[in-house]
Amino acid sequence: MRTLETLQFDNTYARLPESFYARVMPTPLPNPSLIHFNSDAAALIDLDSDEAKRPEFAACFGGSLLLPGADPVSMLYYGHQFGVYAGQLGDGRAILLGEVRNGHGDKWDLHLKGAGRTPFSRDGDGRAVLRSTIREYLCGEAMQGLGIPTTRSLCIVGSDEPVFRESVETGATLLRMAPTHVRFGSFEAFFYRRQHDHIARLTDYVIAQCFPHLAGVTDTYSRMFTEVAVRTAHLIAQWQAVGFAHGVMNSDNMSILGLTLDYGPYGFLDEYNPGFVCNHSDRQGRYAFHHQPDIGYFNLRCLAQALSPFLIQDQAQDALARYEAAFAERYDALMREKLGLREAGPEDRALVGELLNLLQAGRVDYTNFFRALGGFQQGAGEHNDALRDFFLDREAFDAWAGRYRERLSAEGSRDGERRARMDRVNPKYVLRNYLAQTAIEQATKQRDYSEITRLLELLRDPFTEVSGREPYAAPPPEGGKQIVVSCSS
Repeated sequence: MRTLETLQFDNTYARLPESFYARVMPTPLPNPSLIHFNSDAAALIDLDSDEAKRPEFAACFGGSLLLPGADPVSMLYYGHQFGVYAGQLGDGRAILLGEVRNGHGDKWDLHLKGAGRTPFSRDGDGRAVLRSTIREYLCGEAMQGLGIPTTRSLCIVGSDEPVFRESVETGATLLRMAPTHVRFGSFEAFFYRRQHDHIARLTDYVIAQCFPHLAGVTDTYSRMFTEVAVRTAHLIAQWQAVGFAHGVMNSDNMSILGLTLDYGPYGFLDEYNPGFVCNHSDRQGRYAFHHQPDIGYFNLRCLAQALSPFLIQDQAQDALARYEAAFAERYDALMREKLGLREAGPEDRALVGELLNLLQAGRVDYTNFFRALGGFQQGAGEHNDALRDFFLDREAFDAWAGRYRERLSAEGSRDGERRARMDRVNPKYVLRNYLAQTAIEQATKQRDYSEITRLLELLRDPFTEVSGREPYAAPPPEGGKQIVVSCSS
């Protein structure tokens, strides 16, 4: 295991031309203190967990102390925000400290969020607040537990420094980790600057770092774009199946690796509502839950445009068509798994669609219903009262249940075996907004970080029911339904 001093930093991104980034040093948090440490993330870079006990740890990741070999830069990118070209953006409050490779050769960017102003801050203060860092810290691990590709977080470092948002809050930093932080908007920057040589340079860099199997093959750039399209399709299919709304799917928030990136105003569905908008700033509902697959397509078109100097139009169209097919294929497969079906059938989409309509009409809790569906009994005399009670219109559910029973019977499904499979894909726990808010309030008002620990323990394995943790699976209380999150979250 490694110490802080032996992490062996590198920064391949900083060896690109200086027009790709700005060199900048973190602005230290005054009197930094460790709020929380993620031992699972530390293991990804072979960091000894005991290092978090050292006073130097908070200094390193609060911006006061630069580790040997670190080469800090803030990354340039452009983007489309809420469907409108926004021009230059870039890391206004985050600094890429460098990269660390673990003993298996896996590369991890160490990206410090809330590290102060950079040339891309656009009059912002470059800070993050404790509230938003807790939200990202928790949700990255929640997504990891669900098996959804995501960035990770090593730690939160806090301070009493006042930071002004809707109200005065305290500052914090988050050490975010990912194999790369290159975004769709990274390519857009050089397209709109008409720096085609830089597009090629960035594409070659991404292929070498992230898609080495494509190096030297025919049509390398189009093959990379196709892989990005498929990864993005699979990611969004997983979001839709688990009931996750990202909230701000701007093209600059889209990872070239198909990772869930930039956790701000996200939300998991409580009552099933396909039009769910989790972002208070999204007044037009552009990023509503049911729009996410189409927004993924839009963002891929932005990326295709950025790569257009090197893509043949037919190749780009083929990749976009592959996105649509890959999304449908993966989403259908995931929903079959949620229903406990082992084989594909021609009626499956209708069966899923009818169920979702029932959930919407009955304002049924999405996560809890699918978890309970594992207990469906196929026997002719079984009425499945516990499931019927989710619905006001029980007769409508009975009609659907009859078709579901026939579908299960057609493939010889056995109740016990099916339930075991369904419990491995239908989570018992998700990071509902009111749960995150409880942890935030205890941390910000009482300096009590124990709720962060409890949530992480549950969310790392959200499929296993834990005795005594029943409240964490409950729908939100009435006040918990009114929590507002915005881009500042």
